[in-house]
Amino acid sequence: MSGPGFSQGFHQRQSQQLVLAPQMRQSLKILQVAALDLRATIQEELQANPTLEELPMDGISLDRDTSSTDPDADANREDSANEPLDFTKDRDLEILGKINDDWRDHLSDTGGVRAPSRDDDERRQHFLESLTTETSLPEHLMQQAELTDATPEIHTALRYLIGSLDHRGFLTSSLSDIALLAALPLEEMQQAAKILRSFDPPGIGAKDLPDCLLLQLAHKGRDKSVTGRIIRDHFDLLVRRRIPDLARKMGLGPEIIQAAIEEIGMLDPAPGRRFGEDTNRIVVPDVTVELEGTEWKIILNQDYIPRLRLSNTYKDLIAKGTLNKTERDYLREKLRNGKFIINAIEQRQRTIERITREILRHQAEFFAEGVSKLKPLTMTQIADIIGVHETTVSRAVANKYMQTPHGVFEIKFFFTSGYQSQAGEAVSNTSVKEMLADIVAGEDPGKPLSDQDIVALLVGKGLKIARRTVAKYREELGLLPSNLRRRYD
Repeated sequence: MSGPGFSQGFHQRQSQQLVLAPQMRQSLKILQVAALDLRATIQEELQANPTLEELPMDGISLDRDTSSTDPDADANREDSANEPLDFTKDRDLEILGKINDDWRDHLSDTGGVRAPSRDDDERRQHFLESLTTETSLPEHLMQQAELTDATPEIHTALRYLIGSLDHRGFLTSSLSDIALLAALPLEEMQQAAKILRSFDPPGIGAKDLPDCLLLQLAHKGRDKSVTGRIIRDHFDLLVRRRIPDLARKMGLGPEIIQAAIEEIGMLDPAPGRRFGEDTNRIVVPDVTVELEGTEWKIILNQDYIPRLRLSNTYKDLIAKGTLNKTERDYLREKLRNGKFIINAIEQRQRTIERITREILRHQAEFFAEGVSKLKPLTMTQIADIIGVHETTVSRAVANKYMQTPHGVFEIKFFFTSGYQSQAGEAVSNTSVKEMLADIVAGEDPGKPLSDQDIVALLVGKGLKIARRTVAKYREELGLLPSNLRRRYD
């Protein structure tokens, strides 16, 4: 492992990470964040890059100058030869101070129309200082996933699983459904789920609350303890805090049961929530689909996207030729990064628009009639049509919402596996769940329908579904079994 071939490959890999990773992280972050968070993300870039300027909302369009007089054009041509400079913070501030002096001289020479504002001074003062931002749950888990020694297919499965977690960190969707969505074998999804359940924080990837608590106990080596037995075998008594009944069933003293309950109280019932923001926050749609006359119209939400351009001041400063090579390279790198950010924002919007257009085309009946007409659709299908990788589609729809004539939905809602009806029509599992809910809502409360009765009714509607699938969907809808739904007069 210490020969010349290994050394060369190792250094080449390190170089690629240093050059490509920062911009790739920026691009993915801009692609993944929701509309409400996008402005804060872009503000971070404005703080870190003084060559970026924000235009007033009624200002001109984004700077797309690509003429040969743009000093950044020279910088772009040098991309293959020049790697980003790795200055220390002190060196950054020293160079920035020199550039600041040259910038003031340049304004004096050219009769600049205004002195730098306080905001300008603060931006330069904090140039290249990292803003402390809270890591999101997906970011935290993906960092761990990247460290696992797994096949590319397992890494892909992990990405889909991480994207399927709810705000608690629970994996409430079935592995078979996610495997269908990802177009991966179920065995690989099961392996990935096992890996995910080993990640920090303990309890991540659980299917429900008891499973989450047991995972945390297993992490401590206490899943076989009295506490674990209570959660595993007597959870119904636990949630009702029936200490005498627990003590009698387990043959233990009440003080032991009480101590176990206190230990359970120290566990986290929602380990993913510590990474999330306020769950009461307002949902802002990233895109709206509305009917205008007889045509469907797609409207992207631009309200939270600052309008950016590259600073002509810094371009002129480079063109003036008063900077030394280090300062010139430093600014050119910032101009390159600034243009990359502008392009990444535009690409984000184009990607969301293209995905929405394909969803509208595939789910036309949903937009016209509602959830009962939702059809099976996978991210791989959309990715193939618009010519991107399915993980790009997954990132683009993450944390995004769509305003439709039937309400606001997560964009992920439109991707669902499904069934083939006897008439040959594709029916999504979401539509099947709605049918099930309607059946239960219309039943006789005194004679509730069993799961097998519901299977028979669905067969009558042309859908052949197993009883265990009906039971699973009923539980996901929060509906009790028939013996607990019965009402007595």
